[in-house]
Amino acid sequence: MKITWKEYQKDIADDHYYYARSCIRQNFFPGSEAAFLHILGNDLGRDVLDDARHTSCTGIGYHSDIVPLDTIMTVVARQFSLMTEAGYENFVSSCITSFGIYSEALEMWHDFPEQEEKAHEYLYKATGREFKKPKNLAHTSDVMFHHRHQIAAQAKHKLINAQTGEPLKVVDHIGCHYAKIFPKVGVGGSEFPYVLSGMVEAWGGECIDYPERRHCCGFGFRNYLVQANRGCPVANSKKKLESMAPYKPDFIVANCPGCTMFLDRWQYAISEMEGTLYGQDGHGIPVLTYEEMAGLVLGYDPWDLGLQLHQVAVEPLLDKMGIEYDPGAKYLGKNGKFIGKPEDSIIGCYTK
Repeated sequence: MKITWKEYQKDIADDHYYYARSCIRQNFFPGSEAAFLHILGNDLGRDVLDDARHTSCTGIGYHSDIVPLDTIMTVVARQFSLMTEAGYENFVSSCITSFGIYSEALEMWHDFPEQEEKAHEYLYKATGREFKKPKNLAHTSDVMFHHRHQIAAQAKHKLINAQTGEPLKVVDHIGCHYAKIFPKVGVGGSEFPYVLSGMVEAWGGECIDYPERRHCCGFGFRNYLVQANRGCPVANSKKKLESMAPYKPDFIVANCPGCTMFLDRWQYAISEMEGTLYGQDGHGIPVLTYEEMAGLVLGYDPWDLGLQLHQVAVEPLLDKMGIEYDPGAKYLGKNGKFIGKPEDSIIGCYTK
């Protein structure tokens, strides 16, 4: 008997991870990467190496036709050489675009061995280094998904409305570079992506289906990098937000740094342009990374997670979950120093 669902699964290593940070993610949501390392190392007791020597994968430049194939292939080879040198075999990428780049390199080297030979040659000539390919390549959302039941067992909060006892309604958004470029490398593929909804369900929430659930957020590097093209990204995000709004989601969760940023920031932009709010009770729809979602479930302080960096206010969600927080600490930096408070806006991003 053929069990089709097995074809949509992937092997995810259980421990000993070589971690590659995201260049843009550290700027958008730096608390998420810190949370991932803390959750893996402290809460789950896993071995994860955060190596300061690795660099950007240069994926944005590659997809913008600035960085040529041979160059990015050599950069990828160097990343793998650092993993090899450190004694690891399981490579974990924080960025969706990087995950796509590493997946592309491995598939290309498998199909065209002469390209892998070039990568070895270029890397050695440039750095004197050698590399081995990882035995397991995963995105950080894969790793969080893999450990979702262990996280559930340690949960301080569930994705449940504390006032009604009902599951929170959650919209999951899967990054295109995770499930659409190489469908077989993502949990559930491009047809049934389960990496985020699996976490939501394990932690008590309900995933909401809606017409534009799999529609792109609109990032498209060349669309956004060229200012004149930015109408395309905002139009795509607007289409998604308009489609999900009637279902009254409590929050959105995404596994791509660009998607998370755009679905959050464009809500602010649209509210400023036309006064539209897509959430309930005069609010926007909060947008979380999966690490932020996991951190709230595990009882982390919202401001330690960096939720104050989001444009759309998270306080309505925290209140629904029954999470205690200090409103006065929202804009305090290290040593309790006040770092400044953005101006209030129509979307109510900065006030409870």
